[in-house]
Amino acid sequence: MASPVADESPGLTIVKIAANPFLRGSAGKCTSSIFRNFFFLQYRGVFFPGRIPVTKVDHPLDEKIPFTPGRIAVYLDFVAFWIRILGFLLRHFGRRALAPVKNFIDSMGALYAFAAEVYSQNFSTTNRPRYLARPRFVLIHAVDPHLMCIPSLHVMVMIRSYTMFEKMLNELGPAETFAPQIEEIKQGALAITEAVLYVKQHSVNCISAAMYAMTRFDETLFPPDEAERFAAKLFVKPGKPSGDDAAAIRSHISSLYRRFLEDGRSAARWEDPLLAFLQAR
Repeated sequence: MASPVADESPGLTIVKIAANPFLRGSAGKCTSSIFRNFFFLQYRGVFFPGRIPVTKVDHPLDEKIPFTPGRIAVYLDFVAFWIRILGFLLRHFGRRALAPVKNFIDSMGALYAFAAEVYSQNFSTTNRPRYLARPRFVLIHAVDPHLMCIPSLHVMVMIRSYTMFEKMLNELGPAETFAPQIEEIKQGALAITEAVLYVKQHSVNCISAAMYAMTRFDETLFPPDEAERFAAKLFVKPGKPSGDDAAAIRSHISSLYRRFLEDGRSAARWEDPLLAFLQAR
């Protein structure tokens, strides 16, 4: 029986990828896309304020989700999360995994550029506590200007990770052999999605926007019915929010996702429903 994906070493996986000529170029382009479309674009907004409008995107339902600093480790795991997936595939399938892994890396770089089509026209932010009692929060406040909330890249990356992981295992097969790992990654993606709300880096509105973005990015992997299943699994475990509050949050996320999807059918560009939402606030 295969070991959990969580056992993979992100550092060792990065070394393996950097040492492989077939993967190295894709990794370099992906890293460049992340820095260009997330860090550089965001800091341009900080150093040249006013050039790109900034919209607050909080929702009253955000208050139903308690600020939970203990979830910060889960939140910050999102990059290591998808790198471990690559390590798992390379370890279990060797050379057979090279092409799928390359495709995954390429798509991750494309994902950041895709989200930047919104950010480059309209930044977005939320109310986040200035909590500095833990070093990891100090790091967040130091390096993240908090201007890229809609759509949430954290959630986009999680959706891409769990859908691509299952797809790649179906191609490399047999996927049923790795059913525990597929479920592990799905649950991990949900946990990180919830964590972005628990640590107040995003609003519930940002989740809907990310789901819509992923349907438009690759509807074959994240069609509307899968989006509905994803939203339905949020906040179902014991804890807060619970009961009616959790149900209201799931309902809002799904209904706003459907609204974006409906508006997108007649839009000239995929990002227009998100920009209209931001400009109307």
